[in-house]
This record gives sequence, structure tokens and C-alpha cells, in this order.
Amino acid sequence: MTDPEHVWRTAFHHPGQWDTRFPPATMVDLFEASAAAHPQAPLLDFMGRKYSYGETRNGVHRVACGLRALGYGPGDRIGLFLPNVPHYVAAYYGILKLGATVVNFSPLYSVEELAAQVADSGTKLLFTLSASALLPTALKVLEQSALERLVVGSVAGALPPAKSLFYRWFKAKEVAERPDDPRILAFSQLIANEGGCEPVALDPERDVALIQYTGGTTGTPKGAVLTHQNLSANARQVAQLDPDFGKTRDSILGVLPFFHVFANTCVLNRTVLTGGEIVMLPRFNAKQALAELRRTRPRSLPGVPTMYQALLDAPGMKAADFSSLRYCISGGAPLSAQLKEEWERVTGARVIEGYGLSESSGVVSTNPYEGLNKPGTIGQPLAATRVRLVDKEDPTRPPPPGEPGEIVVSGPQIMKGYWNRPDADAEVFVDDHWLRTGDVGTIDEDGYIRIVDRLKDMIAVGGFKVFPSQIEAVLYRHPAIKEALVIGLPDAYHGELPHAYVVLNEEADPISGPELSLWLNAQLGKHERVSQVVIRESLPKTMIGKLSRKDLIAEVSA
Repeated sequence: MTDPEHVWRTAFHHPGQWDTRFPPATMVDLFEASAAAHPQAPLLDFMGRKYSYGETRNGVHRVACGLRALGYGPGDRIGLFLPNVPHYVAAYYGILKLGATVVNFSPLYSVEELAAQVADSGTKLLFTLSASALLPTALKVLEQSALERLVVGSVAGALPPAKSLFYRWFKAKEVAERPDDPRILAFSQLIANEGGCEPVALDPERDVALIQYTGGTTGTPKGAVLTHQNLSANARQVAQLDPDFGKTRDSILGVLPFFHVFANTCVLNRTVLTGGEIVMLPRFNAKQALAELRRTRPRSLPGVPTMYQALLDAPGMKAADFSSLRYCISGGAPLSAQLKEEWERVTGARVIEGYGLSESSGVVSTNPYEGLNKPGTIGQPLAATRVRLVDKEDPTRPPPPGEPGEIVVSGPQIMKGYWNRPDADAEVFVDDHWLRTGDVGTIDEDGYIRIVDRLKDMIAVGGFKVFPSQIEAVLYRHPAIKEALVIGLPDAYHGELPHAYVVLNEEADPISGPELSLWLNAQLGKHERVSQVVIRESLPKTMIGKLSRKDLIAEVSA
């Protein structure tokens, strides 16, 4: 096969050059430059209340100075247990300006999950909200861990006046009372200062900006250590994908959660870098998202496949006006050709499928915004990103000619390593800091990468290795199938056998599991044939809406 690096140098389908270099820069540098260039322009739109770059910068400085007054400084780990609210942005960049490290925590975590990651990361202070879904959990963790303080914000205080009043009166049950405890500080108290403390000198390539816990579908979460340069390089790499970068001001609907690395880079960091505007929603709700699309008319809508499907299924979809939308970035899970075609037909916007990991600051490769788009692939790598294949059994050598291999990646966005896990570092890095992704794939003659499956997901059937995604791809060809997951379950004779679990389209003609099994198995190799197809009302999903193989296995094995 043609050397893919030669292809990317000579036939790079993204704007710019594949071998572009990204000089070291801190996340604080990028934020301050945009705030200085666009002080009056809106950065955030939260349910109709707008926050300018200048106003947000003021809040960022006050957060940094407030934390310093409490005794925190460079190297301290400070956590965000927050949904998409203005407090997140001020705290995120304020922590970075302080020289401390952000630790992202999902607002859906249980007490046990949050406590485990607080302990693992050594988080000293936690930002959260006075919401009944968050504060009680944070309070329990404060009592049973080494966590020193909580800073608690108010949702009502961030809303426009009318909505704030409505929230205080009619959403009272959703608000938890903040205890009178010296360890617990209101967000408004933290930022009650002039914001004029001295800036901290940062080394982009050495100082850690973010500890991002892996939210994958297998194994115990590990903290990916991401430097300022990792994050700033990836933000610049992603921004350069847009053919209109620097020509027009972008607006983006931010329904993906900022605590997840996909949104952290593609919604927050990239939009701040470009001087654009983020229309924020605290969580994904199809009806609310459609209402915000009508009200704000954004240009971009990053999401995961299940989110696009939910919007297509929403009652208000037909009445929505999508004429402002140009690009919809899809990640987190494979995008079916049928869903891509339907979304583009209904909205007129282009869906661009990409790929990334927590360990890569968010993004490794995408299909181009314009030009050659290959459905079912994850496109070409970003500028300055090298991708190659290695043998699935021995990562020190290439795969046999013509066979898929494990995808390994090198580039400025690749993490420094895992937090306090040198054992895991030794397993995940090969050669000179090439990251093993655990994904198996191919690279075609145009330098486009295709994911075949995950190494850990492969099913061993009587000595044969079966890829679940290949069976799922066949299932998605059936018009009745809306969602599908294939897992391997123990079998006394074969070792393992594939089992398929599906959710049907509401308008589909009646069909049974055995009928789907007959239809499916007729199209599969003998060793790939499933033991059964189980029809379910729903399939488990991760916190960003990705179908979760790990949780399904746990459910059916219980």
C-alpha cells in the first residue's frame, strides 16, 4: 500500500498542510488573546442571557484570585462537578490561569464514582451547583474524602431575570440548600474580589492543564494527563479544519457536556480560540435543543449519533428551521450511513464523522468539512498527526500485508501519560511516545482511516476472532433496526458466541428476534453467526449518549 504519510503530504483534504507545526502555547494564552480581540462580542448564551468575552474574562480573573486567596496555586488539582453552565467556563479558565490543574467529573457520577476519582486525582477543591442532583452528592464526598472545600454556584443567578424568577419559584424542588459550613463557599463569595492578582508563568509543554478520566466502555477509568500544549494544539488543529476559519464568526450549539473531552475541545476550547459564540444547554433535551436552534440559529452542532437520532425522532423536528446550520461534527461512536443521509436530507447541513480519545485531547482525525468525504471512515488525520497500524498481537511490528492492525497515533495532542499509572503508560505507549488506541483499523489508498473494531471487544469463537461492529453494520441494514449492540457471551463448546441486542424503529413492521436472527445469520460467515437477537426497549448508554457495550455485558451477565 502507498505510504499514508506520503499521501497526507501530497493529497491532504483538510485546509492547510498536513505537516503544519503548532508552536507551544498555553490555554491561558489562547483565552486572553480572544478576550482582548473581542471584548464586547458574546462568548456565551445561556438560556437567553449573554456573557461577553470581556465579562467572562473578568470572571476568570476573579476565580483565579479567589482561589489564590484561599491558598491554592500551581500544581493543585481542582475539580469541576458541573453541567454546561457559565460557572464552568469561568472556573475552567480561572483554574488554568492560577496555574492549577482542572479535573473533570461527570455530573451524573454517583457518590462512589466521584469519591474514587477525587481520591485518585488528589482533588482539593470542587466546584458544583446548588442543584438537588449535584450538591447532596458533593456534600457526601466532602465528608468521606480528603476533599477540602466546595464552591457552590447558583443556576438561577446565571439566568436572565425572568427565567431566574421562574426557576426560583417553580423549580424550588430542584435546588438544594447550601449548608452553613466554613468549608463550603458560594461562587459569588469566591469572585468577590478585584481580579488583579499577578499572573503565573506557565510552561505549555510541562504544566498539566487537565486530568481527563477515560469514559470508555471497558475497564476502570484512568486519568489522562493533558498539558497546556496538548489542549491548545488540538484546539488549533480542530479550528483549522473549518474552511471559513478566520473569515466568519462561528456560533455553536453546545449540548455536548463540557466535562467530556469531545466537547471540551470541539465546543469550548476551539470556539474560544476562534472568537465564536457558544449557545449553552445544561443537558441534552431534544425539545429544548430544537427550541434553541430556532432561537439562536447556530452555524455548528457537534453531537453523537444517538443525539442526532433523538432530534430526528422529536415531535418538533419537522417545524424546525435548520437553514443556519452548515456543519455537524459527529463523534463518540460510529455513525451509520442511514442516519448520516437522513440527517443531511432533513437539515441540509453536512455531517462530518471524526474520531478521538481522552488520551488525544479529543480529536485525532475527521472527514473534511468540504471535499472527499468517505462515509464509514474517520477521514484523514489532523495536521501534525501521524497514524500507523501495528500488529494486533505484537505492537512492535507492522500487521501482515493486507490485514487490519491496531491504530497507533503520534502528535502534539497526545497525552503526557496516565495520572500515577506508570504501569498503564508502559502498556499504552510504543516506540517514541506512539499511543496505542486499542482500535483496529485499515488505511486506504487515499489515506482515509476505517475503524474495524476494538481489540477488547473482539469475540473469540472456537479460535476465530469476530468483530462485533461488522455484525452490527449488517444489522443496521435492516429497516426495522434503530440501535444495535453485539457482545460475546460464554459458550461451553465454542468459548464465546455473539449475541445481538437491538432496539426497533417505532414505525417498523412487527418482527421477532428469531426472524431477525434468520435474516442476519444468512449474511454472516459461519463463525460470525449470532446465538440470538434480543429485542429491547432500550440499550444502555454512556454519559454522552454512546451505546455502552460494557454496561450491556454487565446487565446480561448479572
